[in-house]
Amino acid sequence: MNLNIILAFKAIIIAIVEGVTEFIPISSTGHMIIVGDVINFKGAFATSFEVVIQLGAILAIIVLYRIKIWNSVVELLKGKASGIKFWTNIIIAFLPAAVFGFLLNDKIDEYLFNSGTVAVGLIVGGILMIIIENKFRNKYTTEIIEKISIKQSFKIGCFQCLALWPGMSRSASTIMGGWICGVSTIAATEFSFFLAIPTMVGATALTLFKSGMNFSSGEIVTLVIGFVVAFLVAIVVVERFVAYLKKKPMKVFAVYRIIVGIVLICLIKFGVISL
Repeated sequence: MNLNIILAFKAIIIAIVEGVTEFIPISSTGHMIIVGDVINFKGAFATSFEVVIQLGAILAIIVLYRIKIWNSVVELLKGKASGIKFWTNIIIAFLPAAVFGFLLNDKIDEYLFNSGTVAVGLIVGGILMIIIENKFRNKYTTEIIEKISIKQSFKIGCFQCLALWPGMSRSASTIMGGWICGVSTIAATEFSFFLAIPTMVGATALTLFKSGMNFSSGEIVTLVIGFVVAFLVAIVVVERFVAYLKKKPMKVFAVYRIIVGIVLICLIKFGVISL
């Protein structure tokens, strides 16, 4: 095994970024691109790594919500309406981004995976969060995830398509979609968590297929390390994020996004970060 220590160290940094940012509305992909540019973590392996380690963060959701997931699966297998409805909603919400992501994947990788486009996504997404939260957050009619309708699920899934633009944030896009559809913040956040499972599994499968699984033994070990680090960090962040949302608005994340986007544009302009 030929483990590149420098590569592994950079991968751990990226995995920490992924674990911290995957489920809060500031764009994990955008932050990984930015940090990757800063520490020079780029190339084919870096691109694959940044997608694959998202499964570590997804595992955190499976562990934290294991009882709800298990019960819904059991209900589905028994043909109960609640289980069928839950997973039907997830699949329907998953489809729009899955279709557009599959069709546009190569173009997205070619044109949108750079710090400049991330800066735009961060700023635009931050402004939208402020506007939509002010207008819709407290006007919900659906308080719990079990009450989300198929129509609401599809609309939330359409909003998830915004996250195909790095910097927009998958969680921010789906939560904003939930607000507009009349879903409470906690229910929209939980739905975003569960929707991440098929979304990230699909994205990882597509990435691995495109890469041909052509990784060296050292790169495989680096992937495993990144997976574990992302899982451990995410499992802490998710619990604290949900506790935060029960008490406070998300404007702080929107303001953070806008500030980071502006700073990033300045760094690009002055040549500190290259496109």
